[in-house]
Amino acid sequence: MAVDVLTEIVIARPVEVVARYVSDPSNAPEWYANIESVEWQTPPPVALGSRMDFLAHFLGRRLAYTYEIVELEPLQRLVMRTAQGPFPMETSYEWSTEGADSTRMSLRNRGEPSGFAGLAAPVMAAAMRRANQKDLDRLREILESNSPR
Repeated sequence: MAVDVLTEIVIARPVEVVARYVSDPSNAPEWYANIESVEWQTPPPVALGSRMDFLAHFLGRRLAYTYEIVELEPLQRLVMRTAQGPFPMETSYEWSTEGADSTRMSLRNRGEPSGFAGLAAPVMAAAMRRANQKDLDRLREILESNSPR
Protein backbone atom coordinates (compact mmCIF):
# COMPACT_ATOMS: atom_id res chain seq x y z
CA MET A 1 0.00 0.00 0.00
CA ALA A 2 1.36 3.41 -0.98
CA VAL A 3 1.71 6.31 1.42
CA ASP A 4 0.86 9.79 0.12
CA VAL A 5 0.61 12.56 2.72
CA LEU A 6 0.00 16.20 1.74
CA THR A 7 0.12 18.95 4.35
CA GLU A 8 -0.22 22.70 3.76
CA ILE A 9 0.23 25.90 5.73
CA VAL A 10 0.13 29.65 5.15
CA ILE A 11 3.14 31.56 6.49
CA ALA A 12 3.07 35.34 6.84
CA ARG A 13 6.37 35.81 5.03
CA PRO A 14 7.15 36.35 1.32
CA VAL A 15 7.75 33.33 -0.94
CA GLU A 16 11.43 34.28 -1.31
CA VAL A 17 12.00 34.01 2.45
CA VAL A 18 10.10 30.74 2.93
CA ALA A 19 11.46 28.98 -0.17
CA ARG A 20 15.09 29.98 0.47
CA TYR A 21 14.95 28.80 4.09
CA VAL A 22 13.21 25.49 3.32
CA SER A 23 15.35 24.83 0.21
CA ASP A 24 18.48 24.74 2.37
CA PRO A 25 18.54 21.20 3.84
CA SER A 26 20.96 22.41 6.54
CA ASN A 27 17.96 24.16 8.14
CA ALA A 28 15.89 20.96 8.37
CA PRO A 29 16.94 20.02 11.95
CA GLU A 30 15.67 23.43 13.14
CA TRP A 31 12.11 22.90 11.97
CA TYR A 32 11.68 19.12 11.57
CA ALA A 33 11.28 17.59 15.04
CA ASN A 34 12.38 14.12 13.87
CA ILE A 35 15.50 15.14 11.91
CA GLU A 36 18.65 15.12 14.01
CA SER A 37 21.23 16.02 11.41
CA VAL A 38 21.94 16.65 7.74
CA GLU A 39 25.37 16.09 6.17
CA TRP A 40 26.06 17.21 2.62
CA GLN A 41 27.60 14.62 0.27
CA THR A 42 27.87 17.24 -2.48
CA PRO A 43 28.88 20.87 -1.96
CA PRO A 44 26.11 23.35 -1.09
CA PRO A 45 24.05 25.17 -2.21
CA VAL A 46 21.23 22.89 -3.28
CA ALA A 47 21.10 22.07 -7.01
CA LEU A 48 19.80 19.27 -9.22
CA GLY A 49 21.69 16.14 -8.23
CA SER A 50 22.69 17.42 -4.77
CA ARG A 51 22.86 14.63 -2.19
CA MET A 52 22.51 14.84 1.58
CA ASP A 53 22.59 12.25 4.36
CA PHE A 54 19.78 12.62 6.91
CA LEU A 55 19.64 11.08 10.38
CA ALA A 56 16.12 10.95 11.84
CA HIS A 57 13.86 9.20 14.33
CA PHE A 58 10.34 8.15 13.36
CA LEU A 59 7.91 5.81 15.13
CA GLY A 60 10.60 4.83 17.60
CA ARG A 61 13.14 3.88 14.94
CA ARG A 62 16.40 5.52 13.98
CA LEU A 63 16.55 6.16 10.25
CA ALA A 64 19.58 7.03 8.14
CA TYR A 65 18.94 7.83 4.50
CA THR A 66 20.29 9.82 1.57
CA TYR A 67 18.12 12.23 -0.37
CA GLU A 68 18.93 13.42 -3.89
CA ILE A 69 17.43 16.58 -5.40
CA VAL A 70 15.53 15.42 -8.50
CA GLU A 71 13.49 18.56 -9.31
CA LEU A 72 14.27 22.18 -8.57
CA GLU A 73 12.30 25.23 -9.66
CA PRO A 74 13.69 28.01 -7.46
CA LEU A 75 11.04 29.74 -5.34
CA GLN A 76 8.36 27.33 -6.67
CA ARG A 77 9.15 23.64 -6.16
CA LEU A 78 11.80 21.29 -4.77
CA VAL A 79 11.62 17.48 -4.91
CA MET A 80 14.05 15.08 -3.27
CA ARG A 81 14.01 11.31 -3.39
CA THR A 82 15.65 8.35 -1.71
CA ALA A 83 15.64 4.79 -2.97
CA GLN A 84 17.44 2.89 -0.22
CA GLY A 85 15.99 1.26 2.86
CA PRO A 86 12.63 -0.39 3.53
CA PHE A 87 10.69 2.77 2.69
CA PRO A 88 11.77 4.59 -0.49
CA MET A 89 10.47 8.14 -0.10
CA GLU A 90 9.89 11.27 -2.14
CA THR A 91 9.51 14.60 -0.35
CA SER A 92 8.34 17.67 -2.23
CA TYR A 93 7.86 21.29 -1.27
CA GLU A 94 5.84 23.81 -3.23
CA TRP A 95 5.45 27.53 -2.56
CA SER A 96 2.97 30.06 -3.92
CA THR A 97 2.06 33.63 -3.05
CA GLU A 98 -0.94 33.96 -0.75
CA GLY A 99 -2.08 37.55 -0.34
CA ALA A 100 0.31 40.49 -0.12
CA ASP A 101 3.24 39.06 1.83
CA SER A 102 2.28 35.49 2.70
CA THR A 103 3.21 32.10 1.29
CA ARG A 104 1.19 28.92 0.92
CA MET A 105 3.57 26.01 1.38
CA SER A 106 2.78 22.38 0.73
CA LEU A 107 4.81 19.46 2.05
CA ARG A 108 4.16 16.10 0.42
CA ASN A 109 5.66 12.73 1.34
CA ARG A 110 5.07 9.78 -0.96
CA GLY A 111 6.48 6.29 -0.84
CA GLU A 112 5.97 2.56 -1.33
CA PRO A 113 6.85 0.82 1.92
CA SER A 114 7.76 -2.86 1.69
CA GLY A 115 7.78 -5.75 4.15
CA PHE A 116 6.45 -4.92 7.61
CA ALA A 117 6.49 -1.21 6.74
CA GLY A 118 4.02 -2.00 3.95
CA LEU A 119 1.60 -3.59 6.39
CA ALA A 120 1.86 -0.57 8.68
CA ALA A 121 1.33 1.98 5.88
CA PRO A 122 -2.00 3.35 7.20
CA VAL A 123 -0.51 3.89 10.67
CA MET A 124 2.61 5.42 9.13
CA ALA A 125 0.55 7.80 7.00
CA ALA A 126 -1.41 9.03 10.02
CA ALA A 127 1.79 9.51 12.03
CA MET A 128 3.43 11.34 9.11
CA ARG A 129 0.44 13.65 8.76
CA ARG A 130 0.60 14.59 12.47
CA ALA A 131 4.38 15.05 12.39
CA ASN A 132 4.26 17.10 9.18
CA GLN A 133 1.63 19.44 10.62
CA LYS A 134 3.72 19.98 13.75
CA ASP A 135 6.80 20.59 11.61
CA LEU A 136 5.01 23.12 9.42
CA ASP A 137 3.67 24.87 12.53
CA ARG A 138 7.24 25.06 13.85
CA LEU A 139 8.46 26.39 10.49
CA ARG A 140 5.81 29.12 10.57
CA GLU A 141 6.80 30.02 14.14
CA ILE A 142 10.48 30.31 13.16
CA LEU A 143 9.89 32.32 10.00
CA GLU A 144 7.24 34.64 11.40
CA SER A 145 9.17 35.45 14.59
CA ASN A 146 12.68 35.74 13.16
CA SER A 147 14.51 37.15 10.22
CA PRO A 148 16.14 33.95 8.92
CA ARG A 149 19.35 34.02 6.94
